[in-house]
Amino acid sequence: MRIIVTVVEKITSEAHIYIPNGLNQSTIKQHIVDRYNTGEMSTYMNIFQVDFESISARIIQEQSSTKSA
Repeated sequence: MRIIVTVVEKITSEAHIYIPNGLNQSTIKQHIVDRYNTGEMSTYMNIFQVDFESISARIIQEQSSTKSA
């Protein structure tokens, strides 16, 4: 019997980054999004918290390997 188990978790990551002073809220948001999209921020990301959401299992019916001619 083959079973596929799916676990769903919500992972919260945290990064401590430097943002220049004097930027408005919109510019700060864009700065963060740009750093994230380029992958630059991923090296600073640390898993902060993992929340278990759900688990499910699906039974896979095995098929016969014999073929009719």
